Parts: sequence; structure tokens; C-alpha cells
Amino acid sequence: MKYIGAHVSAAGGVENAPLRAHEIGATGFALFTKNQRQWNSKPLTDENILGFKEACEIHGFSMDAIIPHDSYLINLGHPETAKLKKSRDAFLIELQRCEQLGIQKINFHPGSHLSKISEKECLARNAESINIALDQTEFVKAVIENTAGQGTNMGFRFEHLAEMIEQVDQKERVGVCIDTAHAFAAGYDISTKEGFLETFESFGEIVGFDKLMAMHLNDSKKECGTNVDRHDSLGDGFIGWTPFEMIMKDDRFNGIPLILETPNTDRWSEEIEKLKTIEKG
Repeated sequence: MKYIGAHVSAAGGVENAPLRAHEIGATGFALFTKNQRQWNSKPLTDENILGFKEACEIHGFSMDAIIPHDSYLINLGHPETAKLKKSRDAFLIELQRCEQLGIQKINFHPGSHLSKISEKECLARNAESINIALDQTEFVKAVIENTAGQGTNMGFRFEHLAEMIEQVDQKERVGVCIDTAHAFAAGYDISTKEGFLETFESFGEIVGFDKLMAMHLNDSKKECGTNVDRHDSLGDGFIGWTPFEMIMKDDRFNGIPLILETPNTDRWSEEIEKLKTIEKG
């Protein structure tokens, strides 16, 4: 089974997210457990936690089908010591919030080197940041998202993901989330059947499908290899429907959240229904 959904709003409290996902026909969803554009946030209350768990049960969402995203402010590969510590402290809080809610994994972007340290040093700092957070939590898994390679962001090559994973001590608690628009922008041409098969053969060899813990299903407003991160609605961009049809028919993508971050939220229900229809064959 595939968990198909979108990144829904948690406005008014995380306990509201499951209903919003249910209303668009989702079987999985993503959310922010705190304001993604602020460093600080109020702690989760017992009401938030109980309400979230009850809403998930009411609407039939397994914890395996849910994957929050951390704050966009966090840079786990920051070259400056004080700012790196601030990011690491914030990341730990994100993981702790997931564990309070019973959520099994959290998605995040690997940090940027800001042209102040080497790529290798930045990847090592990212891995060290993951180790620090996992050492202070119990079960939540850290899921690294591939990037488009925009600016000085790391993680746009499968080799980057593999190198970070190799340096994580608790390997059973680290995995990856592949964003289709990011992969395309980074130069992986998944828009054709041949390109899709070649890309994921490479992924399997370099990272391994055992590490694939989520996907973001997005079309791209920009062409392949541009390194520009601009999402589009499915079928409207340069990627087209081919890879999404292939994902839905491929058992290697079963059992993980497949999350829309497409820009037109009014079309989420339609996109989810089409993906479900393709899966059913």
C-alpha cells in the first residue's frame, strides 16, 4: 500500500492536520509541528498531543504514513560554530516534538556550506548533527531530503546522501526522502521511462531502497539540470506524468508517505485521486 497525501496546514494546532488531510482524500500527510519560519515556539500541550493522536485514529492515519518537515531556518551543516549549535538545538526540539506525538520520522534538508567550508566538511557536519540529535531521542528517524542544488545547498547528488548516511552511527534511524522536482532540477531526468529507470537504478546502487522512507511528488517549473527549486502541479511542468505513473505501479515505493507539495492546493484532492486510480490500475 502507498500512503498518498500532501503537506497540510497545522494552523490552530497540530491536532487539526489529520482532518485537513482526510478532507482531501489523503491516506498519509506531512505537516509542520511548529512555525517553520520562527526559531522558538510554544511547547506542545497535552491537549495538542492527545488531540493529534485521536484525530489520526479517527481518520485512519497510521504513524508510518505521517512525515513532518522541520523548520526552514535550520542549517545542520552551518560553517559557523554558534549558528551550527543554534540549528542543532532547534533540530533536537523538532525530533522531540515528533516523539511526543508518536510520529516515527521527520524530514529535513541537509545544511549548506555557504562557501565557507568544503562540501566534504559540510556533509560531515550534517552527519554529526544527526548523530547528536539521535543520541538524545529514542525512536524517531531522521529522513534526509535531496535538494535541487540551489545556492550552496548540499544533498543534490545521491552520493551526498550516501556519504552522510555512512557517517551516522544509528543507521537504522536514518533514511532519505526523494523530492522529484529537486531530483529533476539537480540533473536526474526522470521525465522519461528510460530516465526514471536509470535514475532509480543509480539510487538503489548508491543509497539503497532500504533507505527510502518518503517521497515528495512534485512537477517542476524549471528544466532538468537548472538547480532551481520551483514546484509545479503534477503534469503541468517539465517532468510530466510519466514518473508519477511509474511510482504508483512500482512496489519499491510501497509503505512510505508520498507527499504532494504542489503549489495549487485546490487541486490536491484531484491529484491524490488520480494517483490512487493509477495505483489501482
